[in-house]
Amino acid sequence: MQLLLCATVKIFLCPLGFELQFRLGPSLQGRKVMVHTNYPLEGQPFQRHNFHVLEWNYPSGKDDDSDKFCSLNLKIAGSYQYYFGCGTTERSGGGYIVVDPVLYCITIQTYLSKCLGHLDDWPDRLRVAKESGLVQHDPLHSSANSRRVQVLLLLADQLAVNPDFIPEGQSYSWVDVGALVEKLRKEWNMLCITDVVYNHTAANSVWIREHPECGYNLVNSPHLRPAWVLDRALWHLTTRVAEGRYKAKGLPADITNDSHLNAIRTVLRQDLFPEIKLWEFYQVKVESAVEQFRILLQNGGKTGGKPGLKIVQDPQFRRYGNTVDMDSALETFVPHSSLPQHIEECCGWLRQKLSDLNKEQLHIIQQHQEQAANCIVGNVVYERLADHGPKLGPVNRKNPLVTRYFTFPYQDMTLEQELQLLDQPDKSCHFLAHNGWVMGDDPLRNFAEPGSNVYLRRELICWGDSVKLRYGNGPEDCPYLWAHMQKYTEITAKYFHGVRLDNCHSTPLHVAEAMLDAARAVRPNLYVIAELFTGSELIDNVFVNRLGISSLIREAMSAGDSHEEGRLVYRYGGEPVGAFVQPSLRPLMPSIAHAMFLDVTHDNECPIQLRSALDSLPSSAIVSMACCATGSTRGYDELVPHQISVVKEERFYPKWNPAAPATSASEVGFHTGIIAGKLALNKLHQELAAQGFIQVYVDQVDADIVAITRHCPSTHQSVVAVCRTAFKDPKTHQYDTNVPPMFIPGKIEEVILEARTVDRHAGTYKKDDGYINGMPEYTVEIKEHIPLQDSTVVKQAGVTSKGRSEFVQEITFQKLTPGSVIAFRVSLDPKAQKLVGVLRHYLSQFSPKYRRGSTADENPPEVLQKPLAQLMSKLTLADLNVLLFRCDSEEQEDGGGCYNIPGWETLKYAGLQGLMSVLADIRPNNDLGHPVCANLRQGDWLIDFVSNRLVNREGPLAQVGQWLGAMFNYMKHIPRYLIPCYFDAILVSTYTTALDAAYKLMSSFVQNGSSFVRHLALGSIQMCGVGRFPALPPLSAKIEDVPYRVNPITGQKEQCCVSLAAGLPHFSSGIFRCWGRDTFIALRGLMLLTGRHTEARNIILAFAGTLRHGLIPNLLGEGRCARYNCRDALWWWLQCIQDYATHVPQGHEILNCLVTRMYPTDDCEPRKPGEVEQPLYDVIQEALQRHLEGISFRERNAGPKIDMNMRDEGFSVAAKVDPATGFISGGNRFNCGTWMDKMGESEKARNKGMPATPRDGAAVEIVGLSKSAVRWVVELHAKGLFPYDGTKIHRDGKEVFVSYSQWNQQLQQSFEAAFWVSGDPKDPNEKHPDLVHKKGIYKDSYGASGPWCDYQLRPNFTIAMVVAPELFTAERAWKALDVAEKKLLGPLGMKTLDPDDMVYCGVYDNALDNDNYNLAKGFNYHQGPEWLWPVGYFLRAKLYFAKKLGQETYGQTVNLVKNVLSRHYTHLERSPWRGLPELTNENGQYCKFSCETQAWSLATVLEVLYDL
Repeated sequence: MQLLLCATVKIFLCPLGFELQFRLGPSLQGRKVMVHTNYPLEGQPFQRHNFHVLEWNYPSGKDDDSDKFCSLNLKIAGSYQYYFGCGTTERSGGGYIVVDPVLYCITIQTYLSKCLGHLDDWPDRLRVAKESGLVQHDPLHSSANSRRVQVLLLLADQLAVNPDFIPEGQSYSWVDVGALVEKLRKEWNMLCITDVVYNHTAANSVWIREHPECGYNLVNSPHLRPAWVLDRALWHLTTRVAEGRYKAKGLPADITNDSHLNAIRTVLRQDLFPEIKLWEFYQVKVESAVEQFRILLQNGGKTGGKPGLKIVQDPQFRRYGNTVDMDSALETFVPHSSLPQHIEECCGWLRQKLSDLNKEQLHIIQQHQEQAANCIVGNVVYERLADHGPKLGPVNRKNPLVTRYFTFPYQDMTLEQELQLLDQPDKSCHFLAHNGWVMGDDPLRNFAEPGSNVYLRRELICWGDSVKLRYGNGPEDCPYLWAHMQKYTEITAKYFHGVRLDNCHSTPLHVAEAMLDAARAVRPNLYVIAELFTGSELIDNVFVNRLGISSLIREAMSAGDSHEEGRLVYRYGGEPVGAFVQPSLRPLMPSIAHAMFLDVTHDNECPIQLRSALDSLPSSAIVSMACCATGSTRGYDELVPHQISVVKEERFYPKWNPAAPATSASEVGFHTGIIAGKLALNKLHQELAAQGFIQVYVDQVDADIVAITRHCPSTHQSVVAVCRTAFKDPKTHQYDTNVPPMFIPGKIEEVILEARTVDRHAGTYKKDDGYINGMPEYTVEIKEHIPLQDSTVVKQAGVTSKGRSEFVQEITFQKLTPGSVIAFRVSLDPKAQKLVGVLRHYLSQFSPKYRRGSTADENPPEVLQKPLAQLMSKLTLADLNVLLFRCDSEEQEDGGGCYNIPGWETLKYAGLQGLMSVLADIRPNNDLGHPVCANLRQGDWLIDFVSNRLVNREGPLAQVGQWLGAMFNYMKHIPRYLIPCYFDAILVSTYTTALDAAYKLMSSFVQNGSSFVRHLALGSIQMCGVGRFPALPPLSAKIEDVPYRVNPITGQKEQCCVSLAAGLPHFSSGIFRCWGRDTFIALRGLMLLTGRHTEARNIILAFAGTLRHGLIPNLLGEGRCARYNCRDALWWWLQCIQDYATHVPQGHEILNCLVTRMYPTDDCEPRKPGEVEQPLYDVIQEALQRHLEGISFRERNAGPKIDMNMRDEGFSVAAKVDPATGFISGGNRFNCGTWMDKMGESEKARNKGMPATPRDGAAVEIVGLSKSAVRWVVELHAKGLFPYDGTKIHRDGKEVFVSYSQWNQQLQQSFEAAFWVSGDPKDPNEKHPDLVHKKGIYKDSYGASGPWCDYQLRPNFTIAMVVAPELFTAERAWKALDVAEKKLLGPLGMKTLDPDDMVYCGVYDNALDNDNYNLAKGFNYHQGPEWLWPVGYFLRAKLYFAKKLGQETYGQTVNLVKNVLSRHYTHLERSPWRGLPELTNENGQYCKFSCETQAWSLATVLEVLYDL
């Protein structure tokens, strides 16, 4: 599993035993990143604050960050933290990982320990859980997926066993409790967990009296003093009301109506609040402050204070103890002089201001008092008037008006006497704040700390028997409490298998962390559950992450109807039925917390009160079918019709007796309540988990019926439970007698269970005084493991067929009454079961995941008898182009097309990649509702398309198609809901095998390269293919290793060389597929570096055959429709020949290869292949000679026939060597002979026929390419590999000889003088200093007809730097590259024009036609949009010159390169085309007019990785 390094509050759950990898996201690649974690090193204990650094692994070498990772082998459950630092920043981000065992088979029953009686009686009372199916009889392990857990709520003093559990005359300790727990584990296979309570302790705890500093008292928390005063006043109000002293004011002891409530408000406002004067705790004593101020003024006190006056709260919260910042007072009220009258005047100002501030404080306290009154009345309404409340009756000392907020461990005295205790610390330290909870409060905020007014405003829903504990920030703040609670925790962890964090949401996180660390030190695989009342899943996640909570308690009772109850089942566990098989190495996706899904908890009202007794069984069945930990509360199964109060319940649970009579209160048996049904449901829950039924489907049949399917993805067995809920009592609600039929796909093997809650006429419920008894009138009528025909719930079952692959049983019901459950065991149709087994057998050659449920084929088809890898090994890379790629227009050449998903879109490719790109988005999310999945379920059209397009071809491709067809034939006979996952499995297997075969045919650079290198290398297969019609002109018949085929139309043998598409989808087929410039910019990266040497040679020679006028065509048009209108293609072609000779072993031999000339003279018609042939070196010589001589001609068929936009002057082509500089110069302002070749098309904007970027004169990259070519031929001649050292030309009417060596030297001497822009106005080489607007750069051209164009900053000089670095001075080159980086480098591409240029526009819109000359019809194609391919040359230039400038600069540059390329890797992985685009709009924004994947974009990025 992979986790990209990014901070998050999401939960990342990792199964025990997995390897977790950390990989760098795009923003971190190329930077020094260190990952720290507190996951313990092998053999060492966990220490939360002990972090160590993880080491990076480099699968493909340290020069590539795209694959590097560090990892953890997860062997210990718990919550662990990681963080990462970048550069000099130690913590740049981080998060948590939660390692957990598999939990989805836990079944739990919760008990109140005080209701279990003496310890000796516990086994008899706990036996009810055992007999209800909470026991498994196979061996148990701590990480097994089938643990059974029993919860015990132990509410005793922390370090001693509760004396209530010890019989008279006996002496029991924790050792005895531990022995009982161990006995239950060994004899019943039952594990026990208990509550741990960290937030509070019992108010009568002895140790809290001895150590009052452990609670919030009036000494360590003086901010609570006003709240304590109010609390005592309310207690005295209680005593007076109870005595009837307020009856005359309309407030009797027995509060029964709204008038009594209004009387409470009146008494509070008129009597109580005025008596205790709470505002005095928040006010300043005015005269004392004024006197202090007067003395300071008289002494001429100086101040450094700031103007503005505020009251400073007294930290001890004494009456009128607040003060004033005198420095601010002196700065605010300044006397005119030191005269007494001026000082008195100033004092008057202060007195008035302080009076105003005191009034403000009074107003604030009155607001607090108003809220307190509201809360007091609200509490009275709930406790005494509300139907759902406890109805406490008259006010008395046992049931006071409101619960007391503070302990008062002294004899009663008057309120006045009590208030005097405030100033006696030895007494007031024992006034301890009770605990409770605050509705709607932030659970991460401690409501008892300073700054909170919860106690003053009476917003706490208080637990009057508990004291809130005060831990502070760490053990140093309260040593006794931390030590006491740690010992309590260690005892608990020693004897129990897990803990439930009681009141977890209010427990300070740092406390819970520390305590759980101590617990896990004792028991590493501690099971931790908690119930959080945060109201926010994000806050829940914080607790789960920080504490490593194994399961969060969720409750079916939270559902208001059966639909919501079913949704909870889907929400809390399992993947959907028919889910996809996920790869072993996959991104770690955020999860929701594991659920402990209970039908009801102790905290909430009884379901029988809110729903009906009959709903207990079906709702319990719905919970049991969830693929997560499940459970219940003791009393639910016995149908106890009221909430068992955690605080007030004093009765005992009944004991187990299998023969217990229905009317027994002290004993329960199988026939009590729904126990027999619960036993069957628990056994089913455990069986489903143990056998891998991890997929879930919930069907809301009607308003009351929920059908839940659990499915095993390897055996394809299912269990379908149909539950008819009874949220309303059937005695008072009329349920529909017409139950809709069910359609269950497959063959019903048996009825696992059918159960109905029935009235057995055993009397009515009467609450027993000694035992927690249930309703005797109901029991469960149950049958288990019966044939379908023996069912009394099912009326009849018929089998219908939904086509060849799916059989459906139609079930009609006769006794599915409210409160009923029926569960079917369902298998596939026998034929489908066999064929899916065979399918899994063949898939197991690709992954062991398919071995379970697989069956060998008795009569395997011949094509399946060989491994797929063997069939794939016969494919060529051209075959793999057909198998994997081919866009719509390529496929249309063969009469086909890409597959269209009705109502959605057409796939990007006809080959496998078209589907793989879509499935890559569907698979991780199990998006079975996607239109592709719907299409697969509805019919075989897409399935047949995949195999048939290959079967119809010849040779090995047809065999692969037959292999797919044979696999699909098996697949077509399985149920349609399984088709998407198996279709995906087959395609993934085929695709990965094809990639392996492809890489084996490529160079070691690709085979040993990173995944980034391999992704880019696939661009070679994507772009290089053979169409129906040959795209390249024929090669000489004397050339070896040229592929041939028989033309299907003519029957003639013809060459079928691979050609290179410029880009997809726009430049992929027909005459627009091949372009000279694009081909030779891309050829090194996509063909030479990937090892496709023979195919590269063939392309070089094919283009050589089309040489005419000394030029290579731009648009090839099969040679017959070629256009010779570009000045640079020839030089890119020569660069590729040089690269071929340099890169390929014995590559110089290409110079001797014969070229069959299509145009041996400029004006001849195309010659037949073989008619005129000459070696390649002669063709090169001709090209160089023609440039030296000077090229000038008019294009054939000039006019609208070949270019409907170009003006007449533009059809004149010229190129020559400037004798003064040696630069190749040419073109005019009406044509564009370089790659920046946008021709204006808009008549509205009047730019039609005008090139946006003519770049006439000497374009910088052509100068660089020509220098590279001339230098190379000089070197070749010196080695005897090229027969020419120069050429004769005519100049000024004379024949002269030009030496290539002289030409090379001339270029070297001329370049920097002509192209470097120093910015120095006195530079003798600068002809137009007035046109310089960027200094420290290289010109884009030299001698342009528009002189300002020479000085425009564009990325083209970086090309010259790569091919002819000798032309550049390292320091100048570095300056220019720095400017380019700052001004031109975008997220993916290079801006084609300086953004400071007046005509810059970074958004390309070819459809826009307005009157804007610079924009209309995409005129700004190369005037700002960010093209990708120049990035490759920019980065390669940076790397080259960085090496020249030293190791430190080189290291920084390598990091820059990695960081820039990480964005390309991200785009490549996410693009459905699996390519890099031609261009983006400014700042990397998507451009819809761009080719989605472009050959030279992929190639030049691959070249950078090669250089690294």
